[in-house]
Amino acid sequence: MNKKSYDTVTEAMTDLKKLGYTVDFSIMTEKECIICHKTKTQLSPEDFKIDDFYRFEGDSDPGDEMIVYAISSTIYDMKGIVVNAYGIHADAKSSAIIKKLNTHLKY
Repeated sequence: MNKKSYDTVTEAMTDLKKLGYTVDFSIMTEKECIICHKTKTQLSPEDFKIDDFYRFEGDSDPGDEMIVYAISSTIYDMKGIVVNAYGIHADAKSSAIIKKLNTHLKY
């Protein structure tokens, strides 16, 4: 995937959806997975790969620090998006799913 630059989380998500990342995933730290609430499909860390990610700095508000992940799963034939906060609003839980997502980040 070509690394693009986006000004907003919404802009990144809109473009990724055009590229086929149409599933909206949520992180479920208590179950160590990401989930598509529409289909109830749960993916554990070994079920998907991170194709790309985009980090957004909160210039004026640290609460705006977000990361948008483009992920895919050949096992479930799914491509989608996960959005996660980092910085002061990041989930402090030690979770395998958060660790997998964070392996690609360079702080």
